[in-house]
Amino acid sequence: MSSLASVDPQIAELVKAEERRQADTVKLIPSENYVSKAVLEATGTVLTNKYSEGYANKRYYEGQQVIDQIEVLAIERAKSLFGVNHANVQPYSGSPANLAIYLAFMQPGDTFMGMNLPSGGHLTHGSPVSITGKWFKPVSYNVRKETGRVDMDQVRELALEHRPKVIFCGGTAIPRTIDFPAFAEIAREVGAILAADIAHIAGLVAGGAHPSPVGHADVISTTTHKTLRGPRGAMLMANDDEKATALNKAVFPGLQGGPHNHTTAAIAVALHEAAQPEFKAYAHQVVANAKALAEELNSRGFDLVSGGTDNHLILIDLTSKGVAGKPAAKALDRAGLETNYNTVPFDPRKPFDPSGIRIGTPSVTSRGMGEAEMRQIGAWMDEVVGALAKGDAEDVIARVHREVSELTAQFPAPGL
Repeated sequence: MSSLASVDPQIAELVKAEERRQADTVKLIPSENYVSKAVLEATGTVLTNKYSEGYANKRYYEGQQVIDQIEVLAIERAKSLFGVNHANVQPYSGSPANLAIYLAFMQPGDTFMGMNLPSGGHLTHGSPVSITGKWFKPVSYNVRKETGRVDMDQVRELALEHRPKVIFCGGTAIPRTIDFPAFAEIAREVGAILAADIAHIAGLVAGGAHPSPVGHADVISTTTHKTLRGPRGAMLMANDDEKATALNKAVFPGLQGGPHNHTTAAIAVALHEAAQPEFKAYAHQVVANAKALAEELNSRGFDLVSGGTDNHLILIDLTSKGVAGKPAAKALDRAGLETNYNTVPFDPRKPFDPSGIRIGTPSVTSRGMGEAEMRQIGAWMDEVVGALAKGDAEDVIARVHREVSELTAQFPAPGL
Protein backbone atom coordinates (compact mmCIF):
# COMPACT_ATOMS: atom_id res chain seq x y z
CA MET A 1 0.00 0.00 0.00
CA SER A 2 2.91 2.34 -0.69
CA SER A 3 0.85 4.68 -2.87
CA LEU A 4 -2.00 4.85 -0.37
CA ALA A 5 0.43 5.54 2.47
CA SER A 6 1.99 8.34 0.46
CA VAL A 7 -1.26 9.98 -0.65
CA ASP A 8 -3.38 9.44 2.45
CA PRO A 9 -1.38 8.17 5.42
CA GLN A 10 -4.37 8.46 7.74
CA ILE A 11 -6.47 5.99 5.74
CA ALA A 12 -3.44 3.76 5.16
CA GLU A 13 -2.81 3.54 8.90
CA LEU A 14 -6.48 2.79 9.58
CA VAL A 15 -6.44 -0.01 7.00
CA LYS A 16 -3.35 -1.47 8.67
CA ALA A 17 -5.04 -1.20 12.04
CA GLU A 18 -8.08 -3.07 10.75
CA GLU A 19 -5.85 -5.76 9.28
CA ARG A 20 -4.14 -6.18 12.65
CA ARG A 21 -7.53 -6.33 14.37
CA GLN A 22 -8.81 -9.01 11.99
CA ALA A 23 -5.63 -11.04 12.42
CA ASP A 24 -5.84 -10.90 16.22
CA THR A 25 -9.58 -11.58 16.57
CA VAL A 26 -11.66 -14.75 16.54
CA LYS A 27 -14.32 -13.63 14.07
CA LEU A 28 -17.58 -15.35 15.00
CA ILE A 29 -20.04 -13.13 13.13
CA PRO A 30 -21.72 -15.62 10.72
CA SER A 31 -22.06 -13.10 7.88
CA GLU A 32 -18.31 -12.39 7.83
CA ASN A 33 -15.41 -14.28 6.35
CA TYR A 34 -11.88 -13.88 5.00
CA VAL A 35 -11.45 -13.62 1.24
CA SER A 36 -8.36 -14.95 -0.48
CA LYS A 37 -5.52 -12.76 -1.63
CA ALA A 38 -6.69 -13.38 -5.21
CA VAL A 39 -10.17 -12.01 -4.45
CA LEU A 40 -8.62 -8.99 -2.72
CA GLU A 41 -6.41 -8.34 -5.72
CA ALA A 42 -9.34 -8.51 -8.12
CA THR A 43 -11.28 -5.91 -6.14
CA GLY A 44 -8.37 -3.48 -6.41
CA THR A 45 -7.88 -3.54 -10.18
CA VAL A 46 -8.30 -0.94 -12.93
CA LEU A 47 -11.69 -2.51 -13.68
CA THR A 48 -13.09 0.05 -11.25
CA ASN A 49 -12.35 2.72 -13.87
CA LYS A 50 -14.85 1.38 -16.40
CA TYR A 51 -18.58 2.10 -16.72
CA SER A 52 -20.61 -0.73 -18.25
CA GLU A 53 -24.33 0.01 -18.21
CA GLY A 54 -26.32 -2.83 -19.74
CA TYR A 55 -25.37 -6.45 -20.16
CA ALA A 56 -22.65 -8.28 -22.07
CA ASN A 57 -22.84 -7.47 -25.81
CA LYS A 58 -25.70 -5.04 -25.08
CA ARG A 59 -23.94 -2.06 -23.49
CA TYR A 60 -24.61 1.66 -23.70
CA TYR A 61 -20.92 2.64 -23.55
CA GLU A 62 -18.10 1.53 -25.83
CA GLY A 63 -14.85 -0.10 -24.74
CA GLN A 64 -16.45 -3.24 -23.29
CA GLN A 65 -14.31 -5.82 -25.07
CA VAL A 66 -12.67 -6.99 -21.84
CA ILE A 67 -15.48 -6.27 -19.39
CA ASP A 68 -17.94 -8.40 -21.36
CA GLN A 69 -15.60 -11.38 -21.12
CA ILE A 70 -15.25 -10.94 -17.36
CA GLU A 71 -18.99 -10.72 -16.76
CA VAL A 72 -19.74 -13.70 -19.00
CA LEU A 73 -17.09 -15.71 -17.17
CA ALA A 74 -18.65 -14.86 -13.79
CA ILE A 75 -22.10 -15.80 -15.09
CA GLU A 76 -20.96 -19.12 -16.53
CA ARG A 77 -19.16 -20.00 -13.31
CA ALA A 78 -22.26 -19.20 -11.25
CA LYS A 79 -24.45 -21.31 -13.53
CA SER A 80 -22.05 -24.23 -13.33
CA LEU A 81 -21.49 -24.04 -9.56
CA PHE A 82 -25.17 -23.82 -8.60
CA GLY A 83 -26.65 -25.79 -11.50
CA VAL A 84 -28.92 -23.06 -12.88
CA ASN A 85 -29.75 -21.85 -16.38
CA HIS A 86 -29.49 -18.12 -15.68
CA ALA A 87 -27.45 -15.92 -13.35
CA ASN A 88 -27.18 -12.16 -12.90
CA VAL A 89 -23.96 -11.05 -11.17
CA GLN A 90 -24.61 -7.31 -11.22
CA PRO A 91 -26.58 -6.56 -7.98
CA TYR A 92 -24.55 -4.35 -5.69
CA SER A 93 -25.45 -6.30 -2.57
CA GLY A 94 -28.05 -8.60 -1.03
CA SER A 95 -30.71 -6.00 -0.29
CA PRO A 96 -30.72 -4.57 -3.85
CA ALA A 97 -30.88 -8.14 -5.16
CA ASN A 98 -33.99 -8.80 -3.09
CA LEU A 99 -35.50 -5.48 -4.18
CA ALA A 100 -35.09 -6.63 -7.78
CA ILE A 101 -37.34 -9.61 -7.00
CA TYR A 102 -40.07 -7.25 -5.78
CA LEU A 103 -39.68 -5.03 -8.83
CA ALA A 104 -39.74 -8.00 -11.21
CA PHE A 105 -42.85 -9.73 -9.89
CA MET A 106 -44.90 -7.31 -7.77
CA GLN A 107 -46.64 -3.95 -7.79
CA PRO A 108 -46.76 -1.51 -4.84
CA GLY A 109 -49.38 -2.72 -2.37
CA ASP A 110 -49.17 -6.38 -3.41
CA THR A 111 -49.11 -9.05 -0.73
CA PHE A 112 -46.07 -11.24 -0.10
CA MET A 113 -44.80 -13.49 2.69
CA GLY A 114 -41.49 -13.58 4.52
CA MET A 115 -40.04 -14.67 7.83
CA ASN A 116 -40.54 -12.29 10.73
CA LEU A 117 -37.30 -10.38 11.47
CA PRO A 118 -37.11 -11.39 15.18
CA SER A 119 -37.60 -15.01 14.13
CA GLY A 120 -34.58 -14.91 11.82
CA GLY A 121 -35.78 -13.20 8.65
CA HIS A 122 -34.14 -10.27 6.87
CA LEU A 123 -35.06 -6.58 6.78
CA THR A 124 -35.98 -6.94 3.10
CA HIS A 125 -38.46 -9.72 3.88
CA GLY A 126 -41.07 -7.21 5.03
CA SER A 127 -39.77 -5.46 8.13
CA PRO A 128 -41.85 -2.34 8.85
CA VAL A 129 -38.66 -0.23 8.87
CA SER A 130 -37.71 -1.46 5.38
CA ILE A 131 -39.05 -0.17 2.08
CA THR A 132 -40.40 -3.70 1.57
CA GLY A 133 -42.67 -3.25 4.58
CA LYS A 134 -43.69 0.26 3.56
CA TRP A 135 -44.46 -0.15 -0.17
CA PHE A 136 -45.84 -3.69 -0.12
CA LYS A 137 -48.14 -5.69 2.13
CA PRO A 138 -46.05 -8.15 4.14
CA VAL A 139 -47.48 -11.20 5.86
CA SER A 140 -44.95 -12.62 8.32
CA TYR A 141 -44.52 -16.19 9.45
CA ASN A 142 -42.64 -17.28 12.56
CA VAL A 143 -40.92 -20.18 14.22
CA ARG A 144 -42.63 -22.40 16.77
CA LYS A 145 -41.99 -21.09 20.27
CA GLU A 146 -41.36 -24.55 21.70
CA THR A 147 -38.92 -25.67 18.98
CA GLY A 148 -37.43 -22.53 17.42
CA ARG A 149 -38.05 -24.03 13.97
CA VAL A 150 -40.14 -22.66 11.11
CA ASP A 151 -43.83 -23.41 11.60
CA MET A 152 -44.67 -24.83 8.17
CA ASP A 153 -48.30 -25.33 9.17
CA GLN A 154 -48.53 -21.62 9.86
CA VAL A 155 -46.81 -20.84 6.54
CA ARG A 156 -49.42 -22.85 4.65
CA GLU A 157 -52.36 -21.38 6.59
CA LEU A 158 -51.17 -17.82 5.99
CA ALA A 159 -50.50 -18.52 2.32
CA LEU A 160 -53.98 -19.96 1.80
CA GLU A 161 -55.54 -17.02 3.62
CA HIS A 162 -53.59 -14.17 1.99
CA ARG A 163 -52.66 -15.59 -1.45
CA PRO A 164 -49.30 -13.80 -1.72
CA LYS A 165 -47.63 -12.98 -5.00
CA VAL A 166 -44.22 -14.02 -3.63
CA ILE A 167 -43.08 -16.17 -0.71
CA PHE A 168 -39.57 -15.63 0.65
CA CYS A 169 -37.73 -18.40 2.47
CA GLY A 170 -34.35 -18.02 4.10
CA GLY A 171 -33.04 -15.30 6.37
CA THR A 172 -30.20 -14.06 8.56
CA ALA A 173 -30.52 -16.00 11.81
CA ILE A 174 -31.82 -19.45 10.88
CA PRO A 175 -29.71 -22.21 12.45
CA ARG A 176 -31.60 -25.08 10.84
CA THR A 177 -31.89 -26.58 7.35
CA ILE A 178 -34.36 -24.72 5.15
CA ASP A 179 -37.03 -27.07 3.82
CA PHE A 180 -37.13 -25.85 0.22
CA PRO A 181 -39.44 -28.67 -1.02
CA ALA A 182 -42.05 -27.85 1.64
CA PHE A 183 -41.97 -24.15 0.79
CA ALA A 184 -42.22 -24.96 -2.93
CA GLU A 185 -45.29 -27.14 -2.38
CA ILE A 186 -47.04 -24.31 -0.52
CA ALA A 187 -46.06 -21.77 -3.17
CA ARG A 188 -47.45 -23.99 -5.94
CA GLU A 189 -50.67 -24.52 -4.00
CA VAL A 190 -51.39 -20.77 -3.84
CA GLY A 191 -49.82 -19.79 -7.17
CA ALA A 192 -46.99 -17.77 -5.61
CA ILE A 193 -43.42 -17.32 -6.76
CA LEU A 194 -40.98 -18.90 -4.32
CA ALA A 195 -37.89 -16.77 -3.72
CA ALA A 196 -35.06 -18.48 -1.83
CA ASP A 197 -32.72 -16.05 -0.09
CA ILE A 198 -29.58 -18.13 0.45
CA ALA A 199 -27.23 -15.25 1.26
CA HIS A 200 -26.01 -16.95 4.43
CA ILE A 201 -25.77 -20.51 3.17
CA ALA A 202 -24.66 -20.06 -0.47
CA GLY A 203 -21.20 -21.44 0.25
CA LEU A 204 -22.69 -24.42 2.07
CA VAL A 205 -25.03 -25.06 -0.87
CA ALA A 206 -22.12 -24.80 -3.33
CA GLY A 207 -20.06 -27.16 -1.20
CA GLY A 208 -22.84 -29.70 -0.75
CA ALA A 209 -23.20 -29.05 3.00
CA HIS A 210 -26.80 -27.77 2.73
CA PRO A 211 -29.61 -28.80 0.35
CA SER A 212 -29.95 -26.63 -2.74
CA PRO A 213 -33.05 -24.59 -3.58
CA VAL A 214 -32.49 -25.26 -7.30
CA GLY A 215 -35.45 -27.16 -8.70
CA HIS A 216 -37.68 -25.91 -5.88
CA ALA A 217 -37.44 -22.10 -5.83
CA ASP A 218 -38.47 -20.03 -8.84
CA VAL A 219 -35.81 -17.41 -8.14
CA ILE A 220 -32.74 -17.43 -5.90
CA SER A 221 -30.94 -14.47 -4.39
CA THR A 222 -27.62 -14.53 -2.61
CA THR A 223 -24.78 -12.37 -1.50
CA THR A 224 -21.33 -13.39 -2.68
CA HIS A 225 -19.50 -12.95 0.62
CA LYS A 226 -20.43 -14.79 3.86
CA THR A 227 -19.94 -18.55 3.38
CA LEU A 228 -19.14 -18.13 -0.34
CA ARG A 229 -15.94 -16.21 0.54
CA GLY A 230 -16.23 -13.66 -2.25
CA PRO A 231 -16.38 -9.84 -2.38
CA ARG A 232 -19.26 -7.75 -1.10
CA GLY A 233 -21.69 -8.32 -3.96
CA ALA A 234 -24.76 -10.37 -4.89
CA MET A 235 -26.31 -12.61 -7.53
CA LEU A 236 -29.76 -13.56 -8.74
CA MET A 237 -30.44 -16.97 -10.31
CA ALA A 238 -33.31 -18.72 -12.06
CA ASN A 239 -34.02 -21.59 -14.44
CA ASP A 240 -37.06 -20.15 -16.22
CA ASP A 241 -36.25 -17.87 -19.17
CA GLU A 242 -39.17 -15.50 -18.55
CA LYS A 243 -38.38 -15.03 -14.88
CA ALA A 244 -34.71 -14.51 -15.62
CA THR A 245 -35.58 -11.80 -18.14
CA ALA A 246 -37.79 -10.07 -15.57
CA LEU A 247 -34.98 -10.17 -13.01
CA ASN A 248 -32.47 -8.74 -15.49
CA LYS A 249 -34.77 -5.84 -16.32
CA ALA A 250 -35.36 -5.20 -12.63
CA VAL A 251 -31.63 -4.99 -11.90
CA PHE A 252 -30.89 -2.83 -14.95
CA PRO A 253 -32.41 -0.42 -15.73
CA GLY A 254 -34.88 -0.90 -12.89
CA LEU A 255 -32.62 -0.37 -9.89
CA GLN A 256 -29.05 0.21 -10.99
CA GLY A 257 -26.81 1.88 -13.50
CA GLY A 258 -23.36 0.53 -14.25
CA PRO A 259 -22.22 -2.63 -12.44
CA HIS A 260 -19.08 -2.59 -10.31
CA ASN A 261 -16.74 -4.38 -12.67
CA HIS A 262 -13.97 -4.91 -10.12
CA THR A 263 -16.53 -6.69 -7.92
CA THR A 264 -17.71 -8.78 -10.86
CA ALA A 265 -14.15 -9.95 -11.44
CA ALA A 266 -13.73 -10.80 -7.76
CA ILE A 267 -17.02 -12.74 -7.83
CA ALA A 268 -15.67 -14.72 -10.78
CA VAL A 269 -12.52 -15.53 -8.79
CA ALA A 270 -14.53 -16.60 -5.74
CA LEU A 271 -16.77 -18.83 -7.86
CA HIS A 272 -13.67 -20.44 -9.38
CA GLU A 273 -12.32 -21.10 -5.89
CA ALA A 274 -15.68 -22.51 -4.74
CA ALA A 275 -15.60 -25.02 -7.59
CA GLN A 276 -12.42 -26.63 -6.26
CA PRO A 277 -12.49 -29.85 -4.17
CA GLU A 278 -10.96 -28.11 -1.15
CA PHE A 279 -13.94 -25.75 -0.95
CA LYS A 280 -16.29 -28.70 -0.51
CA ALA A 281 -14.15 -29.84 2.41
CA TYR A 282 -14.27 -26.30 3.79
CA ALA A 283 -18.08 -26.12 3.61
CA HIS A 284 -18.49 -29.40 5.47
CA GLN A 285 -15.94 -28.34 8.09
CA VAL A 286 -17.90 -25.12 8.67
CA VAL A 287 -20.91 -27.23 9.66
CA ALA A 288 -18.84 -29.65 11.73
CA ASN A 289 -17.28 -26.73 13.59
CA ALA A 290 -20.67 -25.12 14.23
CA LYS A 291 -22.04 -28.37 15.62
CA ALA A 292 -19.00 -28.78 17.88
CA LEU A 293 -19.30 -25.22 19.16
CA ALA A 294 -23.03 -25.66 19.73
CA GLU A 295 -22.44 -28.86 21.68
CA GLU A 296 -19.86 -27.13 23.87
CA LEU A 297 -22.17 -24.21 24.58
CA ASN A 298 -25.07 -26.56 25.30
CA SER A 299 -22.95 -28.45 27.78
CA ARG A 300 -22.22 -25.17 29.56
CA GLY A 301 -25.87 -24.27 29.99
CA PHE A 302 -26.34 -21.83 27.11
CA ASP A 303 -29.86 -21.66 25.69
CA LEU A 304 -29.51 -22.18 21.92
CA VAL A 305 -32.48 -21.29 19.73
CA SER A 306 -33.82 -24.58 18.28
CA GLY A 307 -31.37 -26.41 20.55
CA GLY A 308 -28.43 -26.38 18.14
CA THR A 309 -27.54 -25.94 14.48
CA ASP A 310 -27.55 -27.68 11.11
CA ASN A 311 -25.43 -25.09 9.33
CA HIS A 312 -22.87 -22.37 10.06
CA LEU A 313 -24.91 -20.33 12.52
CA ILE A 314 -25.81 -20.44 16.22
CA LEU A 315 -28.35 -18.14 17.87
CA ILE A 316 -28.07 -17.85 21.65
CA ASP A 317 -30.69 -16.56 24.08
CA LEU A 318 -28.73 -15.23 27.07
CA THR A 319 -31.75 -14.64 29.31
CA SER A 320 -30.97 -17.66 31.49
CA LYS A 321 -27.40 -16.40 31.93
CA GLY A 322 -28.62 -13.17 33.49
CA VAL A 323 -27.11 -10.87 30.87
CA ALA A 324 -28.45 -9.18 27.75
CA GLY A 325 -27.06 -9.58 24.25
CA LYS A 326 -25.54 -6.13 23.81
CA PRO A 327 -23.32 -6.03 26.93
CA ALA A 328 -22.35 -9.66 26.29
CA ALA A 329 -21.31 -8.92 22.69
CA LYS A 330 -19.28 -5.90 23.80
CA ALA A 331 -17.55 -7.85 26.58
CA LEU A 332 -16.76 -10.71 24.21
CA ASP A 333 -15.38 -8.24 21.67
CA ARG A 334 -13.01 -6.82 24.31
CA ALA A 335 -11.89 -10.40 24.86
CA GLY A 336 -11.10 -10.85 21.17
CA LEU A 337 -14.25 -12.87 20.41
CA GLU A 338 -16.21 -10.95 17.78
CA THR A 339 -19.98 -11.60 17.78
CA ASN A 340 -23.10 -9.53 17.17
CA TYR A 341 -25.99 -8.95 19.54
CA ASN A 342 -29.21 -10.20 17.99
CA THR A 343 -32.90 -10.58 18.68
CA VAL A 344 -34.21 -14.06 19.40
CA PRO A 345 -37.68 -15.37 18.54
CA PHE A 346 -40.39 -13.77 20.70
CA ASP A 347 -37.77 -11.47 22.23
CA PRO A 348 -39.29 -9.15 24.87
CA ARG A 349 -36.35 -6.75 24.54
CA LYS A 350 -35.80 -4.07 21.87
CA PRO A 351 -33.70 -4.81 18.74
CA PHE A 352 -30.91 -2.41 19.78
CA ASP A 353 -30.71 -4.08 23.19
CA PRO A 354 -31.86 -7.65 22.55
CA SER A 355 -31.67 -10.87 24.54
CA GLY A 356 -29.32 -12.78 22.28
CA ILE A 357 -26.11 -12.99 20.35
CA ARG A 358 -25.49 -14.55 16.95
CA ILE A 359 -22.33 -16.48 16.15
CA GLY A 360 -21.02 -18.63 13.32
CA THR A 361 -18.02 -20.55 12.07
CA PRO A 362 -17.21 -19.46 8.47
CA SER A 363 -14.26 -17.23 9.40
CA VAL A 364 -12.63 -19.48 11.98
CA THR A 365 -12.91 -22.39 9.55
CA SER A 366 -11.21 -20.32 6.85
CA ARG A 367 -8.30 -19.95 9.28
CA GLY A 368 -8.03 -23.74 9.54
CA MET A 369 -9.50 -24.15 13.01
CA GLY A 370 -11.32 -27.37 13.86
CA GLU A 371 -13.51 -28.93 16.52
CA ALA A 372 -10.87 -28.70 19.27
CA GLU A 373 -10.59 -24.95 18.78
CA MET A 374 -14.39 -24.65 18.80
CA ARG A 375 -14.52 -26.27 22.22
CA GLN A 376 -11.92 -23.79 23.48
CA ILE A 377 -13.89 -20.88 22.03
CA GLY A 378 -17.01 -22.14 23.78
CA ALA A 379 -15.12 -22.31 27.08
CA TRP A 380 -13.88 -18.73 26.65
CA MET A 381 -17.38 -17.50 25.88
CA ASP A 382 -18.65 -19.19 29.02
CA GLU A 383 -15.93 -17.57 31.12
CA VAL A 384 -16.60 -14.07 29.80
CA VAL A 385 -20.39 -14.27 30.01
CA GLY A 386 -20.19 -15.84 33.47
CA ALA A 387 -17.85 -13.13 34.75
CA LEU A 388 -20.05 -10.44 33.20
CA ALA A 389 -23.09 -11.81 35.02
CA LYS A 390 -21.17 -11.58 38.31
CA GLY A 391 -20.25 -7.95 37.59
CA ASP A 392 -16.48 -8.39 37.63
CA ALA A 393 -15.38 -9.32 34.13
CA GLU A 394 -12.39 -7.13 33.21
CA ASP A 395 -9.65 -9.39 34.57
CA VAL A 396 -11.22 -12.39 32.85
CA ILE A 397 -11.63 -10.40 29.62
CA ALA A 398 -7.95 -9.36 29.66
CA ARG A 399 -6.74 -12.92 30.26
CA VAL A 400 -9.02 -14.42 27.60
CA HIS A 401 -7.87 -11.81 25.08
CA ARG A 402 -4.26 -12.83 25.67
CA GLU A 403 -5.17 -16.46 25.16
CA VAL A 404 -7.19 -15.62 22.04
CA SER A 405 -4.16 -13.82 20.61
CA GLU A 406 -2.04 -16.91 21.21
CA LEU A 407 -4.58 -19.03 19.34
CA THR A 408 -4.98 -16.70 16.36
CA ALA A 409 -1.19 -16.55 15.97
CA GLN A 410 -1.27 -20.29 15.27
CA PHE A 411 -3.90 -19.94 12.53
CA PRO A 412 -3.02 -17.12 10.10
CA ALA A 413 -6.02 -15.64 8.33
CA PRO A 414 -6.21 -15.95 4.51
CA GLY A 415 -5.56 -12.80 2.56
CA LEU A 416 -4.00 -10.81 5.41
